[in-house]
Amino acid sequence: MGTSTTQAPPRDVIDLLCQQHGQIRDLFARVEGGTGDERRDAFRELVRLLAVHETAEEEIVHPVARQRLDGGDGIADDRLEEERSAKELLAELDGMDTEDPQFLPKLDRLRIEVLTHARAEERYEFERLRGQFGQKELTTLMKAVQAAEATAPTRPHPGVETAGKNLAVGPLAALMDRVRDLVRQIKG
Repeated sequence: MGTSTTQAPPRDVIDLLCQQHGQIRDLFARVEGGTGDERRDAFRELVRLLAVHETAEEEIVHPVARQRLDGGDGIADDRLEEERSAKELLAELDGMDTEDPQFLPKLDRLRIEVLTHARAEERYEFERLRGQFGQKELTTLMKAVQAAEATAPTRPHPGVETAGKNLAVGPLAALMDRVRDLVRQIKG
């Protein structure tokens, strides 16, 4: 996705999602440290990664946690609420010029929300999933997450945080988002 760090291929779903959390942290730093086209391009990459990452978690990871973990309903509900809040702020930022004076303060709020959310996932959901599943199941879940990411929308869609809503709205939203992405690339 354009981040500069080289990583070993993920061995399972937890590795994949944690690596993406690292990429997200790196992209926040690139956006905050960049200016002009560099900031805009890094922000577009961040929006895309967050959108596909969260969609895959909503379609695959949270439903599995809900079904298989003690207290899974509460864990999934908490993560979905965090994701909804972050999507709303991300959608607002996505409509702004990255040089707008309000952009960086709002981006900082988003960064705090997203990184707090990622830590909660890693601590309360991912580690418990690792303890609940064997390596083969975690590898299968990784493949399911990668498939979901391949067809996920590339823009935030607040209010679409459940697997059912993602599956109902996601394909059309993904198509529209990907066309919009192509138009943005052509325009520069």
